[in-house]
Amino acid sequence: MQSVHIVSAYDEELKYLSKRIAAMGGHAERMVEQAIAALVNADPGLAQKVIRDDSVLDEGQREIDDKAIIIIAKRQPMATDLREIVGAIRISADLERVGDLGKNVAKRVVAVIEGRQPTSLFRGIEALADLALTQLKEVLDVYASRSVEKIGFVRDRDDQIDAVYTSLFRELLTYMMEDPRNITPCTHLLFCAKNIERIGDHATNIAETIYYIVTGDQMPAERPKGDKTDKIVVPGAPPAK
Repeated sequence: MQSVHIVSAYDEELKYLSKRIAAMGGHAERMVEQAIAALVNADPGLAQKVIRDDSVLDEGQREIDDKAIIIIAKRQPMATDLREIVGAIRISADLERVGDLGKNVAKRVVAVIEGRQPTSLFRGIEALADLALTQLKEVLDVYASRSVEKIGFVRDRDDQIDAVYTSLFRELLTYMMEDPRNITPCTHLLFCAKNIERIGDHATNIAETIYYIVTGDQMPAERPKGDKTDKIVVPGAPPAK
C-alpha cells in the first residue's frame, strides 16, 4: 500500500511541473500579444501592464527550479522521469526569456509613439509576431500531447520568421536612410523586431527539449539557425570582414 502511495505522490509531483509549464506558457503568450497590441495601438498603459506581469514568469521559473531539485533529491529519478524533470527546468527558462522579450518590446512603446511610423511597418511587426506566437502555441500544444511527430513544423516556421524579420530589417533601414528623423523610432522598432524573432528561437529550443524528453535523443541538426540580416549591404557602409 505504501509503495502505491509513493508512486501516486511521485506522479503528482511530475504533473505539477507540467501544469506549471502550461501556466507559464499561457502567461508568456499573453504578455507577447499584449506587448504587440500596445506597440501597434500606441497604448502605454497596456505596455506598463506587460512590464509588471513579467514577475509572474520569474516566480514560475523559480518554483519549477525549486520543485525539480526537491524531486531529484527525494526520488532519484532515472531515464524518462529524469529527462522530464530536466526538460521542465530548460523549458521554464525559455519561457521566462520569452516574457523578458515581450517586456523589452513593451519598454519601447513610448519611444516609438513619439516618432510615429508608417502603418506598413506595424503590419510587418504584427506579421512577425503572429508567426512567432503561432510557433510558440504549437510547441506548447506538442508539450501537452507529446506528439513529437508534429514537431517538424518548427523549423519550417522558424525559416518563415527569419525571412520576415530580414525583410522588415531591410524596410526599416530604408526609412532610416530616407529621413534622419526616422532613425530613432526605427531603431526602437528594429530592437522590437529582433526581440520577436528571438521568441521564435526560444520556441525552437522548447521543441528540441520536448523531442529529447520523449525520445531520449537530440533533435537532428538539419540546418543552421539565424536570419540573413548580416548579408544586407548598407550604402556607404564599410564591407563586413
